[in-house]
Amino acid sequence: MILDFSALPLAFQFTSPGPILVEVGPIVIRWYGLLIASAVLLGVAISQNLAKRRHVNPELLGDLSIWLVIGAIPMARLYYVLFQWPEYAGHPEKIIAIWQGGIAIHGAIIGGAIAAMIFAKVHKVSFWQLADLVAPSLILGQAIGRWGNFFNSEAFGRPTNLPWKLYIPLEHRPPNLANFEYFHPTFLYESLWNLMVFALLITLFFRAISKKLRLKLGTLFLVYLVTYSFGRIWIEGLRIDSLMLGTVRIAQLVSFSGIFLGLLGLAWLYVLNHPLPDVIAPNSVNKDSQPQR
Repeated sequence: MILDFSALPLAFQFTSPGPILVEVGPIVIRWYGLLIASAVLLGVAISQNLAKRRHVNPELLGDLSIWLVIGAIPMARLYYVLFQWPEYAGHPEKIIAIWQGGIAIHGAIIGGAIAAMIFAKVHKVSFWQLADLVAPSLILGQAIGRWGNFFNSEAFGRPTNLPWKLYIPLEHRPPNLANFEYFHPTFLYESLWNLMVFALLITLFFRAISKKLRLKLGTLFLVYLVTYSFGRIWIEGLRIDSLMLGTVRIAQLVSFSGIFLGLLGLAWLYVLNHPLPDVIAPNSVNKDSQPQR
């Protein structure tokens, strides 16, 4: 399989901040925007469905989604700007120009987690309950969003001649690799990896609901943190556009931290027997198992 951008219609070719799907007068719908919007809507629907099965008010997840977007987007931009500061130091007016591109998923995750913690505090609900219900939607959204990189001809890896090589137009190749036409489709690797993580989380969720597993609250989110981070480490090693801190790839450093924190959290839940209730406990009087708003 060869993913060849040159075969796409002209309207699909990259023009900052992304190729246009539909343009009617002043209304412009771009591929990346459509993918992100679709991921958010699908994610909310899935989270609300899972919430019903855990006896949590699904409207709570609809309210949370607004907080997550508000928290994730600015942090995703701030994260990117901080690690690309030399580029923005001389042009501070560009810091808020998010429409020109430049966000990072790890920043979005951090911002979303902070927003969820505040939301949980305000609404007096369990953060771990919310995190579990959002985790499958989050990783599915990441899988969908990665296809925006395909349409934008970005986030690809090193040159390769593998059968599934990705064609990159000349104008999007780094100057030192201009003579190479085909590259690793790292967006595809990560999208497929994220779909596998999604399948794992959904399997764990429904096995717990059917009482085939006993899961503590927070397990799904911590499993997400560990498994996504494992995939990101090896995929990031193939990319040629990584955010760097000296000679260290920031995404790999953050992913190693995610694995450590995730495993530490799972040990806290199961080895140290933290008292957060089992998610299948049908007779629990804990507020986490009751309908919530």
